[in-house]
Amino acid sequence: MVDPFFRNPTTSAPTRAMTFDQGLRAHMVRVFNYMGGGLALTGLIAFVVANTALAQIIFGSPLKWVAMFAPLGFVFYLNFKLESMSAARAQTLFWLFCATMGVSMAAIFMIFTGASVARAFFITGATFSSMALWGYTTKKDLTNFGSFLMMGVMGLFIAMLVNLFMGSSMLQWIVSIAGVAIFTGLTAYDTQKIKQTYNASWGDEANNKLAVIGALGLYINFINAFQFLLSLTGERR
Repeated sequence: MVDPFFRNPTTSAPTRAMTFDQGLRAHMVRVFNYMGGGLALTGLIAFVVANTALAQIIFGSPLKWVAMFAPLGFVFYLNFKLESMSAARAQTLFWLFCATMGVSMAAIFMIFTGASVARAFFITGATFSSMALWGYTTKKDLTNFGSFLMMGVMGLFIAMLVNLFMGSSMLQWIVSIAGVAIFTGLTAYDTQKIKQTYNASWGDEANNKLAVIGALGLYINFINAFQFLLSLTGERR
């Protein structure tokens, strides 16, 4: 349904602005609720898998390759199909992706101490919140900043592939620092983009799907920043 405040010329500008601000705030809350729920689901499943017999069943067999690469398959599928599917299907696939990521990330609880995992999580959370707030409130256009960071993601991916063959601890250290910086910066860019793409006149279906798309991008930023930070600061068991 089209919002009548955007179609009725007799509605005052302050009223239209107030309605838009309320809708935008509700939209951003929805985005961060999805993202927070996804992180909670991922963490819960990762903890359960790591501390039960499922850990040996999955990571002590060829199933570990499925656990490792299934999230990547979800990402590719969602990137290509998300805009063409319904909001309900997008939500379902988002939760499935977060659950699958939880299985994959169970290895973190098996490799690193609980204290270092918690420390990296809270540092990532504090940094993420600060950058998201900045991205939402800043008047500066972050488009060029985001484009630069996306090129950084490509460079990061290439460096990681190269290091699979080199096995250089120095390169791994550089990649981890760059990864934290890049995905932290992308948090601000994506938050601003989510804010800019909202339009109340598009209706609930379109905006619900936009909320899922936005939550997915922020979720991926958080997970990547967390993993790179953990590789820098984590204490192994």
